[in-house]
Amino acid sequence: MSLGQHLVELRKRLLISAIGLVAGMIIAFFLAEPIIDLLTVPISVIAERTGKAVLNFDTVTGAFDLQIRIAFAVGLIISSPVWLSQIWLFIAPGMTRKEARYTVGFLGAAIPLFFGGTFAGWLIMPHIIELMSSFVPDGAANFFQYSYYYDFILKLLLVVGVAFVLPVFLVLLNIAGILSGMAILRGWRFAIIAITVFCALATPAADVISMFLLAIPMLGLYFAAVGIALLVDRRRARRAAAELAAGAPA
Repeated sequence: MSLGQHLVELRKRLLISAIGLVAGMIIAFFLAEPIIDLLTVPISVIAERTGKAVLNFDTVTGAFDLQIRIAFAVGLIISSPVWLSQIWLFIAPGMTRKEARYTVGFLGAAIPLFFGGTFAGWLIMPHIIELMSSFVPDGAANFFQYSYYYDFILKLLLVVGVAFVLPVFLVLLNIAGILSGMAILRGWRFAIIAITVFCALATPAADVISMFLLAIPMLGLYFAAVGIALLVDRRRARRAAAELAAGAPA
């Protein structure tokens, strides 16, 4: 394809993706109110305990702005099959069969892990908010500014979701020949420390249970990545030995 044809194809894919996103946002807009109710459950718990907690909209258009933000985020998720398929249809023709297989395998593993990570983040989110509110001195009140509150939850879910996907990147680097399985395994001490520190920062709650509930699956994913990388290395070594034997003179 010429450059002009590529640009036409790109425009087509972007247009379909945009239509899918808008349709997802329209659906999500009508779901925004119950989603806001779910997001503000920790605030309701704090209000019941202290009587001094409320979600604060400090502008005239604040409530509408929050609904639009939620509609965009949820619409992006709802329409993900559309725009992910368009990305795939745009780049797949330029891939070899092997590259396409690796890409499908990566997406097939990364997407469920990302959503699993965001679900884990959702479970620990109330504990973090409730703990942080416990530092408010007596006589003061919690006014949760809506945009900061939403950004905090969104960033927390994204960070934990991406953290769950990192083992897949390790496997990808191994398949590409950049990291060996033993190299990944030798870093297990650093991995445990890094995961522990991350979980301690992500779950600053006083209960250690929340920290372990997040750390255990992350450690399991790390060692699963090590096991897969070692298997890939073993298969690669066997293939190289077979090719060497086949090429050796009789």
